Amino acid sequence: MDKLILLLPAVPLASALLILLTAGTRTVVARISIGAATLTFLLTAILLGISLGGAETRVFALFGERTAGSLMFDPLSSLMALVIAGISLIVHVYSVRYMAEESGYARFFTLLDLMTAALLVMVAAADLLTLLVAWHLIGVLLYFLLGQDTRSQSAYRYGFWTLITYRIGDLPLVIAAVLLYQAFGTWSLAAIFDGIALNPHIQTYFGLPLAEVVAALIALAAFARSAQFLLHTWLPYTMEGPTPVSALMHAGIVNAGGFLINRFAAIYVHTGGVLHWIFVVGLVTAIIGSVLMLTQNDVKKSLGYSTMGQMGFMIMECGVGAFSLAIYHLIAHGVFKGTLFLSAGTVIGEARQNDGVPKDDLYTFVVQRRPARSRQPWLLMAAITLAVPIVVLVLAHWLVAEDFFQKQGAVVLLFFGWVTGAQLLFSTYRMQSENPLRLIALIIFSFTVVVLGYTMISHVFDVFLYPDEQFRASIYAAAGIDLRWFDALVGIMSVVIVVGWLRAYYAERNAGVKRPGPVWLNLYALFSREFYIVDLYSRLTRALLSVAERLNVWLRWV
Repeated sequence: MDKLILLLPAVPLASALLILLTAGTRTVVARISIGAATLTFLLTAILLGISLGGAETRVFALFGERTAGSLMFDPLSSLMALVIAGISLIVHVYSVRYMAEESGYARFFTLLDLMTAALLVMVAAADLLTLLVAWHLIGVLLYFLLGQDTRSQSAYRYGFWTLITYRIGDLPLVIAAVLLYQAFGTWSLAAIFDGIALNPHIQTYFGLPLAEVVAALIALAAFARSAQFLLHTWLPYTMEGPTPVSALMHAGIVNAGGFLINRFAAIYVHTGGVLHWIFVVGLVTAIIGSVLMLTQNDVKKSLGYSTMGQMGFMIMECGVGAFSLAIYHLIAHGVFKGTLFLSAGTVIGEARQNDGVPKDDLYTFVVQRRPARSRQPWLLMAAITLAVPIVVLVLAHWLVAEDFFQKQGAVVLLFFGWVTGAQLLFSTYRMQSENPLRLIALIIFSFTVVVLGYTMISHVFDVFLYPDEQFRASIYAAAGIDLRWFDALVGIMSVVIVVGWLRAYYAERNAGVKRPGPVWLNLYALFSREFYIVDLYSRLTRALLSVAERLNVWLRWV
């Protein structure tokens, strides 16, 4: 077991070193790198199989002690290692032909192997020092990967922008590590978590609660790495780098925030206020990312904002106590988004020759904007839209856990599922169809299958990652608020949702051809300019450079 844990980062590291020493042809470089990536994936699969067999958590110390330079084998690390190795292998294979005519071929695969090793060390780190080193190296390696094309000024600019954002996010994690070491005198994560459990009310400087301060600092580090609102601008602008790097970044690296919060779940059990703050930040990010995604005319930039929105949902799930669901979300999103990025170039090339869009009901509705030939009564459809999703969601979650509805975080997630399902049915209602009832029946069936699969898989993740039922309940309890306030909010939101959908169906029935008013035009301008946040940051950058220039002249440094 210890040898397997050590081999995980050692294999890609050896591959990178071998590529540098051999300086072989492109074929040799590709074979070495892909061979190492394949071996790494097989090793992670073996480790996950051992973990699924019920193996206990193991810690392997590289330097003969358990406080520094140690790697951990537990359900979270074994699962994340498999995901990282799998995505890395796909990116390696894709890069063989994609990078064939690019300069720095060997350098690219060396950096790719080093990035894989750093990610594996990050998810398996058993102490704060190892975690900090891996966390920092990921940002540095990503900077060099994004700037693979040294002739591109925009790639260099936004790669540097990413590096600065990551360094800003590293600072809170460093401060949190120092505070934890001062409090417990060890870098070991297991020892720190045990200390927090024994004394959750321990204080730090100025009488502040240590758990709350550390949890907030870790959340800030996760926000920067996972592109949460106001720290998100680097993500959609890093598309000038190679497509394999974009796939690796959006499918794996950007998910590090969700992993980090899960790794410190033992601290967040005692920090309900921080979890509420995480929920709000994730909710705002999810909404803004989704809105900005819809207003982009560049497919890669649209994918970037889509990733931002999904990262918001992932952080929001952590905020409601659904930690294991966030891990499932990041894995599903990683596979999905990686596929989209790797196929984006092919889609763009085909679309330039022929849009290839079949002239079916969906095409007719979206492109030609024709109303449906036959419509069911709007009030009946509104009732179906509101009732069907909530019935499917409630039954699906009741099948996997009868006490699911006793958890406030679970109820919040049900609300989002309800709105999503209602949106799907409403879009179907607006489509042109010869047989709208059959189309709606197919949509409901598909929605039921997806929800059942999603809830059952997420429940399996919950039991696998956090087998202690009491600990799982503690996480949900920490994310809860006062029951009276919660019931009031649920009631108000239910009324708002019902009234909103009734109004939407009524407006759709009486809809005519209308020109957008000034309010909608101003909103579109605001969305298309991305809330002017990029402009604001650019202006602040110019102001700082101007101040620095004047300071240099005044001090006669230049």
